[in-house]
Amino acid sequence: MAITIIDLVVLFLASFRLTRLLVFDDIMEGVRAPFFTEVKEKTEAGKTEVYIVPKRRGLKGWIGRMLSCYWCTGVWVSAFCCLTDLFLPRIGGFFLLILAVAGGGALIESLVQRLIGEMD
Repeated sequence: MAITIIDLVVLFLASFRLTRLLVFDDIMEGVRAPFFTEVKEKTEAGKTEVYIVPKRRGLKGWIGRMLSCYWCTGVWVSAFCCLTDLFLPRIGGFFLLILAVAGGGALIESLVQRLIGEMD
């Protein structure tokens, strides 16, 4: 199996975007919810702060710990992207391309936001 530099860039950007989608994006909150428990604590100022922590045991706990770690999720997402590219090149390739374009757009937007922030 030969991977071109373009294939590698698509895989890189697709795994970046899918990892961020799973770990951070609000739209995936419902997918993450079964693997976490909300813990409420009162601060010294009397405010209530809510933390989400991974479930303690079993498969849900393992998935929760993975989803709470960007780097851990990134390894599994990268494996998924590579396997998708290898075994489902036609359909999977289109899916990966969409994620790659979205990932590239996200990186550009982050750069633009940083530049705008530096201009203020």
